[in-house]
Amino acid sequence: MATLPLTADDQLQSLPEHTARLTTRSSAIHASRSNTPGQAPAGCHGEGGSHPLLSRDALDLAAHAGVAALTGGLSPTSVALAFLDWALHMAVAPGRMLELSGEALLASTEAAQGAMRTSVARPKHGHAPEDPRFADDAWAVWPFHVYRDGFLRIQHWWEIATTAIPGVEQHHEELVRFLARQWLDACAPSNFIATNPVVQRAAWSSGGTSFVTGAMHWLADLRDLMQGGSGGQHARPSTWLPGKHVAITPGKVVWRSELCELLQYAPTTSMVAKEPILIVPSWIMKYYILDLQPHDSLIRYLVDAGYTVYTISWRNPGESFRDVGLDAYLQEGLLAALAQVRERDAQRVHVVGYCLGGTLLAIAAAALFRDGRGDELKTMTLLAAQTDFTEPGELGLFIDASELAALDALMWRQGYLDGSQMSAAFQLLKARDLVWSRLMSEYLLGRRSQANDLMAWNADTTRLPYRMHSEYLTCLFLNNDLAEGRYCVGGRPVALSDIEAPAFVVGTERDHVSPWRSVYKLHLLTHNELTFLLTAGGHNAGIVSQPGHPERYYRCATRAAAEPYRGRQEFLSATEPVDGSWWPRWNAWLRDHSDGEVAGRAIVDGLEDAPGTYVFER
Repeated sequence: MATLPLTADDQLQSLPEHTARLTTRSSAIHASRSNTPGQAPAGCHGEGGSHPLLSRDALDLAAHAGVAALTGGLSPTSVALAFLDWALHMAVAPGRMLELSGEALLASTEAAQGAMRTSVARPKHGHAPEDPRFADDAWAVWPFHVYRDGFLRIQHWWEIATTAIPGVEQHHEELVRFLARQWLDACAPSNFIATNPVVQRAAWSSGGTSFVTGAMHWLADLRDLMQGGSGGQHARPSTWLPGKHVAITPGKVVWRSELCELLQYAPTTSMVAKEPILIVPSWIMKYYILDLQPHDSLIRYLVDAGYTVYTISWRNPGESFRDVGLDAYLQEGLLAALAQVRERDAQRVHVVGYCLGGTLLAIAAAALFRDGRGDELKTMTLLAAQTDFTEPGELGLFIDASELAALDALMWRQGYLDGSQMSAAFQLLKARDLVWSRLMSEYLLGRRSQANDLMAWNADTTRLPYRMHSEYLTCLFLNNDLAEGRYCVGGRPVALSDIEAPAFVVGTERDHVSPWRSVYKLHLLTHNELTFLLTAGGHNAGIVSQPGHPERYYRCATRAAAEPYRGRQEFLSATEPVDGSWWPRWNAWLRDHSDGEVAGRAIVDGLEDAPGTYVFER
């Protein structure tokens, strides 16, 4: 498949200066990338001639790619520098070393005293309430409480040892603390037969069949992994097929490009809001996270609430997309789809962006208002989407110059970042729950996790084009160009402060991808009317939070246009939680910002039925 019809000028103009230099370097390696007319990369001789640095750069990238392939895309240099920084500063901190020695001595004394007791219900450094590893009462009985308490004391010691060391760079300190936690989680007594009383009890009561069942699970997952699956047969996408089990809201594909499809959903009410809704999901995920089963489909909820709903379904790119940049997703994806919606339905549109789709929407909105086209947007809704990346949470642990060099080289060799490679990084962030607890449950206890639609969607991974992902990580994540006014569209920078449309912004309390405190920073970058809602749940489950979902609540407050900034802690203190799903609150806000109703119109044309073709690409 040919790359999208973007000129090199268009592609380079969408990037700030330092990214243009990155693109120029890559153009020496990939002949398909041209330079801006009148400009030549440093070291280039003549017009259109071969680049003298071609072989050297290719050799360097190949070497980086080989190392990155062995380490799963992680940079060993970044890890080594972090530990060296921590160790050298610890060596010249005698006060901290004395404190740690005292903590170790105290822990040893307490451990010796605890080992003499037959039952200890609660250790001094007790496990967190949300940590299920030691929740069973069997952990309070000797000798298992000795294993548990010893582990928790070691964990507590490492938390002290990797916190607030004078002189250590914050990124290095956080990385050392994170890696220490990964090592400890791998060594937890809950992971081993000999030290886990729950596993021993299950084996005794089942006559050993729990081990047999667990071994069968392991063999099945190994076979699935060798066949190119996710290594978890119980959640394979084939058990939840789009169009059959999920993504079944009736609709049509009404427009298609090489990059995406535009889906329109059939109305279920006689009257609909005048302005339609266009949803821009992230291309890191399949769009049907928002259209799972009917009871937890946000798209179905909006259709039934009386809206004309459109959504973008991004293509799952392969190697041929390697040179498709972030500007292509903006111009040939979001803005092209917006033009189609306006042509088909209405001149003003409620636009919704989820995750990275929300970041792209913020860029598009800033560009439209800058160019005098802001009246195309009726409102802007951002779901778990960052616009300022200075506090990206633990995901930022994987982003520094060394890590990006390794990841860039790996993507250069492949032409894309594979979904399984990206999933591995996300699993590391929550390895305690997503890796070790799951392995213990399935292989030692012989219990399969109950498959559901969300798990199946999560296993239906997508790839990311090399150029686009490099630009995203460099421009937005590492250098924060969008928030600081350096990100360019059409050769000119865009500013989020230009956005005038009313905004509804959703953050989730336990989001490890887009931390809500980072999402909240849009208050500092804009002066428009902004309603901020903080809901229970994580990055996915917090958004897929249908009415009737148990244990859901939210906080919501509106900042009027040009109103003074209110800090995050003040927002928490002054805003009372409301029980229930946030969807009805958003629906009410959309209605308040709509200009009445019109008769619902059936879809009389279309290329094919929803969910289309691109959603099936794997």
